[in-house]
Amino acid sequence: MILNYIHWDVGPEIFRIGSLTVRWYGLLFALGFYFGYLIMQRFFKKEGISVNILDKLATYIIIATVIGARLGHVLFYEPGRYFSNPIEILKIWEGGLASHGAAIAIILAIYLFSRKHDLTFMWIVDRLVIVIALAGAMIRTGNLMNSEIFGEPTTLPWAFIFERVSSVPRHPTQIYEALSYLIIFFILFRYYYAKDGKPKEGLLFGLFLVMVFAARFLIEFIKEPQVAFEVGMALNLGQLLSIPFVLLGGYLIYRAKTIRP
Repeated sequence: MILNYIHWDVGPEIFRIGSLTVRWYGLLFALGFYFGYLIMQRFFKKEGISVNILDKLATYIIIATVIGARLGHVLFYEPGRYFSNPIEILKIWEGGLASHGAAIAIILAIYLFSRKHDLTFMWIVDRLVIVIALAGAMIRTGNLMNSEIFGEPTTLPWAFIFERVSSVPRHPTQIYEALSYLIIFFILFRYYYAKDGKPKEGLLFGLFLVMVFAARFLIEFIKEPQVAFEVGMALNLGQLLSIPFVLLGGYLIYRAKTIRP
């Protein structure tokens, strides 16, 4: 029986003009921030908060995401490679971003921001995680365009053959994650409006952590190791780093549910 797998041979570049190269990953990364900003703008206006504060928050988040995601990959996955040639750390366009590092950096950035402005940490993060889920879906789509972070070999009919990597049919784990994050975005977005913009403190943040990192934990079982040292591990590094986030999310949900209205 011959299976007609999906042959994926999309190039990472959209177009090149001289030394200017526009890549799918960079475009989708930027669009994630752009649409996230528009949605956050709606939240701020709905709750009567100045959009000027949002502009400042956006700056904190963008800087934290890029630096945190990059340093997360450097420190968690390939410290030897990058510390032996530090200039490589700056080459973000070549790939190598870790969502766990971004999560830690964003939490720190929000904490610092909340101390300078009249918004609580939890108020900010409860709304921000909604758009982060959407941005995560777009970033994983960018990984698909780069033919990276794919899954293990499979014979399932929807398997992808990433032509730029090999002729082996594999799980398109980028799509699995992107769809998971998109569903999470709609769940959180709907819940926010179902509560008329007044969800219990910490509940959206807790739901986000549990759903996102539980999805990440499960999908990792069928994902190819990102670095050599993960080969043979019962749980890879991505899964080990996901566990604390799931536990924190569970605690926040419990805390929110036990708070009196």
